Amino acid sequence: MAVAPAETLFDDILEFLAASPTAEQIVNYQPSVALQQRLSELLDKNRTVRLTEVEQHELDEFIRMNRFMSRLKLKARKRLS
Repeated sequence: MAVAPAETLFDDILEFLAASPTAEQIVNYQPSVALQQRLSELLDKNRTVRLTEVEQHELDEFIRMNRFMSRLKLKARKRLS
């Protein structure tokens, strides 16, 4: 069985938001390189084979957090306009 990574996108975003970022910092937010690589791995694997339950949960979390940050970035851009 695969083990979930120690750092999750949720943790990364939580840490980022806990630092009280400015609207500009929110717009410019990018997950860590390690998380971006993990997402690429999951997406590549998902195209070729079936993900384990843990991996599917991890990919679902990436998708949810991506949607959340997209909406937050949109609101931050409006504040900067």
